[in-house]
Amino acid sequence: MTATLAASGTPAVLVSVVVPTRNRVHLLGRCIDALLDQTLLPCEYEIIIVDDAPDYHTRQLAAMWSACAATRGLHLRYVPKHGARGPAAARNVGWRLARPIVAFTDDDAIAMPSWLAQGLAVIDDCTDAVCGQIDIPLPTHPTDYERNTSLHEQSEFIVASCFLRKSVLFALGGFDERFRRPWREDSDLYFRLLDMSATIVRAPRSIVIHPVRPAPWGVSLLQMRKIAFDALLYKKHPQRYREKIRATPRWDYYAIVALLALALGAPAAHASVLAAAAGAAWLAMTGRLCARRLRGTSRRVSHVAEMVLTSALIPPLAVFWRMAGAVRFRVRFA
Repeated sequence: MTATLAASGTPAVLVSVVVPTRNRVHLLGRCIDALLDQTLLPCEYEIIIVDDAPDYHTRQLAAMWSACAATRGLHLRYVPKHGARGPAAARNVGWRLARPIVAFTDDDAIAMPSWLAQGLAVIDDCTDAVCGQIDIPLPTHPTDYERNTSLHEQSEFIVASCFLRKSVLFALGGFDERFRRPWREDSDLYFRLLDMSATIVRAPRSIVIHPVRPAPWGVSLLQMRKIAFDALLYKKHPQRYREKIRATPRWDYYAIVALLALALGAPAAHASVLAAAAGAAWLAMTGRLCARRLRGTSRRVSHVAEMVLTSALIPPLAVFWRMAGAVRFRVRFA
């Protein structure tokens, strides 16, 4: 895509970068700093920060960076959005204020200097969307959480590094705001792009670095709540969900939960032998899950202890949140 000229003879704005944020000032500053360092001319792009839970510190940070951007001839806009309805809703606010080409990234991401230029370079008149690349650096011995997060590098489409025509977003109705957490909203958008036979091209040199954020001990248990939104994605796109997300239900989790229930309930029926057998089978399956999660990850004592405890708790929590999602979104989802 070549730069067009405005009436003044200077290059016109080619792309708007939309960044949703919420109470992450230290990360947002790093993100904006990288966006100001793009190889595009400052007058060729703009930055739109959408604050999903407006607060004083984020507003002050945006004002400081807006003044800094203005000295370079770059427009940075801060948009407060009240209601805290999640990043999908925040992105919808942002792209509706944007130019005809919209780039999306996250407030905890670091765009490489050529990110915008490389993404725009593959866009022609027939292009509807562009999939950029994300890189997730890992330590030599990552934790289970860090390794799982790094799997996002393999995603076919991820909203932390993508470009879409505003007209296409209008045709799709934007992001589905029922995805209240940062989970599956980009898969839903991607599946709808595929359903409309959109022309999607890849820009492997349009790179965003996405460091894994520090996480509290037992973070995998907190992640379980997101599973409820798998039910919504499955309800909207059952075939694509089975093709691209998970081909079969987590029968191992259901079996572990059933064995645990049997081990705890059988003694009440004076079936001690059955309880012992169920308990042994539960212990074996839980141990297998723990060993799988530890394979290739850190052997720090605290991490091993975390894997032992969370491996016992993940199956019942996962089953609970899958059922909660099925009830909430009224879909048969296992």
